[in-house]
Amino acid sequence: MNKTTTTKVLVWSLIAISFSFYYGKCLQTGTQAGDPPKKWKEHWFEHKLTVSLVYYDDNVAVYYDKDVDKSVTWPFKTISDAWGYVKRTYGTFGDSTRLYTIFHQGRYGGGHPASYFDASHDHRNTIDCGLGNWEKPYGEQIGMPIHEMGHIVSGASHNVKGSPSDALWGDSKFMEIFNYDVLMNIGREDEAAKVYEQMQTQRDDFPRAGSQWFKNWFYPIYKDHGKAAVLNKYFELLAVNFPKNNRHEFTRDLNWGEFVHFWSGAAGVNLKEQATLAFGWPAEWEAQFKTAQKEFPNIKY
Repeated sequence: MNKTTTTKVLVWSLIAISFSFYYGKCLQTGTQAGDPPKKWKEHWFEHKLTVSLVYYDDNVAVYYDKDVDKSVTWPFKTISDAWGYVKRTYGTFGDSTRLYTIFHQGRYGGGHPASYFDASHDHRNTIDCGLGNWEKPYGEQIGMPIHEMGHIVSGASHNVKGSPSDALWGDSKFMEIFNYDVLMNIGREDEAAKVYEQMQTQRDDFPRAGSQWFKNWFYPIYKDHGKAAVLNKYFELLAVNFPKNNRHEFTRDLNWGEFVHFWSGAAGVNLKEQATLAFGWPAEWEAQFKTAQKEFPNIKY
């Protein structure tokens, strides 16, 4: 065997080894190598249907159950654009680049997310949504899938599992600003304007009666401190600094003082005054805030 032939054999051997390593890693981490499956049998909660692939690209794989009208195609570009923006803004979510999106019609009402951490959904970043129909990309029809994307961001960004903020902001408070931002950045300013208008009168009973999370907390921080960059910075700071175990899972929830401390770090300014305006500032929070500053000194502002 001459020198040229030996070199070619060596090169192809290295390529084969690299491919084998990559493919093995895909199987171990749940990454879907190549095309997404044409059928997917649900096996979570009460979901037992087999759904069919109707569209895919580098960002999404869209599945419909048998009752979703196949003439409905708006989710293809809209969900792809939204997830593409999420990846550019909040980084990668495991090795898989696709968001697996399931639409149900007339059953399994509401939506739920799963991330690449979750064996329950075959380690695929997944949103699963059910409505009476999916005819038009307006209101709940476009809002629900983006809302569920926000749960993947809050619960699996920056390679850490869990959302220690959920104990404070519940299911939907972060999603209000998340939806607004995503809609603004995928050419749906019309829907973003509806979210903004609705949030001017939206009130909640936590952490105190009449709280306006979007109007008095999230939107001012978003507007004045970098828009999507400040949202991402919050999750990045948590991933680096908040307690987690060796399985890359957060080990506990935030308290209110820690919450304001980490958001202050994301914004680069002390947000105690903003928190007081939005939520009040009981003595317990003041003590928690001072403790957080001592326990997490790397959070600067």
